[in-house]
Formats: sequence, C-alpha cells, structure tokens
Amino acid sequence: MAQKKFDLAQKLRSFNRPSIFQFVVMGLGLVLAAALWIFLTGFVSCWQVTSLPGMPLPTCSTSKPIAGAVATNPGDTPAPAQTTTPDVSAPQIPLPPAWDGASRVTVLIVGLRGGADTQDCPLCTDTMILLTIDPVSKTAGMLSIPRDMWVDIPGFGYGKINSAYTLGENYKLPGGGPGLTIQTVENFVGIPIQYYAQIDFDAFANMIDDIGGICLNVPVQVDAGVQYEHGTTIIKPGYQCLSGKVALGYARTRDIAQGVKGGDVERSQNQQRVILAIRDKVLSNLPTLVTKAVPLYGQISSGVHTNLTLDDILRLGMLAKDIPAGSIQQGVIDYTMMQDGQTVVNSQKVDILRPYPDMIRALVDKIFGGGALAPAASGDPTQLMQQEAASVLVINGSGVTGVAQKTADYLKGQGMNVTGAGNMADYPDKYNFPPLPNRTELIVHAGKPYTMKYLMALMKFTDANQLVFDFNPSAPANIVLVVGVDWANSNSMP
Repeated sequence: MAQKKFDLAQKLRSFNRPSIFQFVVMGLGLVLAAALWIFLTGFVSCWQVTSLPGMPLPTCSTSKPIAGAVATNPGDTPAPAQTTTPDVSAPQIPLPPAWDGASRVTVLIVGLRGGADTQDCPLCTDTMILLTIDPVSKTAGMLSIPRDMWVDIPGFGYGKINSAYTLGENYKLPGGGPGLTIQTVENFVGIPIQYYAQIDFDAFANMIDDIGGICLNVPVQVDAGVQYEHGTTIIKPGYQCLSGKVALGYARTRDIAQGVKGGDVERSQNQQRVILAIRDKVLSNLPTLVTKAVPLYGQISSGVHTNLTLDDILRLGMLAKDIPAGSIQQGVIDYTMMQDGQTVVNSQKVDILRPYPDMIRALVDKIFGGGALAPAASGDPTQLMQQEAASVLVINGSGVTGVAQKTADYLKGQGMNVTGAGNMADYPDKYNFPPLPNRTELIVHAGKPYTMKYLMALMKFTDANQLVFDFNPSAPANIVLVVGVDWANSNSMP
C-alpha cells in the first residue's frame, strides 16, 4: 500500500505536460446561462443537475488501487516519505447551508484534466475559477487560480493545488474531490466557498452551439486545438465569432508555440473572455433561447455536477440579468504574485509555483470586497434579527384596511426596528413595487440577512420572485415589507 501511495504521489507531483484531453470549464457564463434558461421555462418536473458531494462522477473509475500524496516541506527539501495512511478524516465538508438570498455567494468552478485511465492524472483540476456574486450591491467577480500553485492540502501536506480533487475522490473523504478542493482553496485564498460546479467539456461546447456561438475580441492569434480533430484552428486577432468546439479549444490552449505566450496565466485570461462572451450572448438573446429550452436543459442535465440547488440557481439567474458587465471584477493570479520554482519529490525535481501571499491577498480583497467574510452567526432567529437592528418599513399592498399598522405593531412586539407603516400612496413609485401584489414582497436595500430570513419564514415565502434586491444606501429603510393578500388573509396574521 505504501508503494502505491508513493507511485500516485510521484505522478501527481511530477506531471507537467499538458494533456490532449485537458479542458476548461467556463464558469460564470455557463452557470448563469443555465440559471437563466431554467428560470425562463419555469420549474421542471425532474432535476438531474445536482450531485451530492462525495458521490463519484459518472466518468470516474473506482476500481483502481487507491493511493495518496506524499507530504513535503514548503521548501526544496522533501519531508520523510509517508509509510502510513494520511489522516484523511481531518477535512470534514458538510453540506452548505441554504443560501439566504442576500449574502455574498461564491462558487468554485473546476475543470478536470480528463482522459483515459492510463493517463497520469485524469482527475486533476487543471482549471479552477472562483465566481462570487453579491446580490445586495449587484456586483460579481472572477478569480482564476493556476493549477501548479504550491499549497497545503489538508490532511496530505504540501502539493500542487490541482491534486486535491484526486486525493478527495480516491480516499472517499467527506465531500469527495469537490469537498477537499473547496477546503484547500478556502485555506489558500481565505474566502468561504459555498458551492462547486464541475462541468463536462462536451456539454459546454454543445451548449455554446445551442445559443448560436459566441463573439469576442481576440487580442493575439491563437492556433487552437479542437477536441476530436487533428491539427489546429487559427483564431486571428480582432472581433471573432466562435463555435462551441473552437471556443473550447481557444480557452483550453496554453502552449507558447500556439500563440499563448503567457502559458497558464494567459490561458486564464482567455477563459474569462469566453465567460463574459457567453454571458453577453445569453442576455442579448433571451427570447430566442426560450424556444430552445428543452435541448439546452438536456445539455445542462447531462454535463453539470454541482451542489447548487434548483432554487439557488433560479435566484442566481434572476440576479445575473441585473449585473452590468462593468460591475464584474476580473482577476488572475499572475507572475507578479507568484514565482516559478522547483521542489524535490521522491528524488525528482518538480516544477511548481510559489505564491506571494500578500500580493494575492490584495487581489482577493479587490475582487471579494475586503477579504474573508465573517462566518454566519448562529442562534435563535428572533435574537439574530433583534441584534441586526435592520430598519424596516411596512407598506399595505393588500387592499385590506389597517394591515400595515397591525403588522408593524406585531413586528415591533417581536423586537424588530420598524420605522414606519402606511399605504402605497404614502410611499409612491420610488420603491417600484407592483400594485396590490397577491404575494407579500421584500425590497432589500441593504444586506440584512437575518431580518430578511426572519420575515421570509414568518410570511411563509415560497417563491424567489417575492424578493427584490435594490441596493440603495440612501433609502429611508434597510428593508421594505410590502404586505400582500396572502399575509392579510393568513391564519398567521396577528
């Protein structure tokens, strides 16, 4: 068993050649596109996208002997070779809590190297992109992480960041490959990650074709390899429109000889160009995409593995259409933030990238708005709401006399900071709520998740359309509660 671990570690740490089956996952465009397509066609009767953490992917082989990584020191001196099984019970990855619809949400998009079982590392994640969305400020960000970054993998010591997925799958850790990869990336960048998505490259290419291809500005000529075809396709500089397979080849290419002089860093920049091109195409062709919902959904179902729930994807989809391109921060960990290096593993020198933590932290702070977020508070929902002290304005949208004041008095009795109550005529169009809504609505002007969650539970919200995010620091209240007919006629109404 020790020899098998030694062999796998050597393969994981010494492999540097780009694989012909290497592919890239186009995270933001694909996830948000999927969300928009599903949202436009309503709830479906069968949801096949989600795979719970820890379940092996359909293409994974579990018949091979299992092996683990050999820990080495962060310097050039290898640590003593492991002769016992690593502590693989350390990384505990629980299912993430349900997204409250107001807090920042971050998704880790992973692209596996892929290929036949005879290849060195088919489950290595050669593409990792962090996507973050803030529903309150309506901003988003993308951060690409190089595959050869030398980091501490929990339970296994230092290794290339792209080997965490393989170790999590092979050792069947809680959360599997996605779980260990999430924890590794969280430790590295200092940002909590709620979700992951692993998307097959065939599904990605087919879906680009289904939306009619994408168009983008190409800075330099790239001789892109195309999956399942010999030779390369020349993509010239300038504004170019690409099919799915050519777009995949463009985003996958990393060789200097093919025009990508910056290697993995420039490839990451190309990937983000493709992501934004997908977003632009989806948002500009929503009516046409509605008619293609069935084949599009089929592609999503067969090619996406994620722990995002359908409800989360629906809400992200609704939010995506309101985030302008100028509000999407882009970042790639480049050579100003890391250094080429080598380390010795099993008597062999391995090429790695050594991070400059302070430089990377500055980039993370720029994209994620100030670094790591505080963990969610725990405790009684009423107490959390009271401690948050969000200002709430109650508006009667039900047509039933006295409902706003009665509701406001009840909420004050629960310790809520209700600043006023009245009818829609008292608070005209500046809030943009519809007249006489059947369902109660929340208009959220500031990030107050505990008050929002308290009201959603009290009013028995069941539809994401009952939430409206309108970031407005100058609004007279953090949250506007528009009481609908459902609450006015409810047995729960005080």
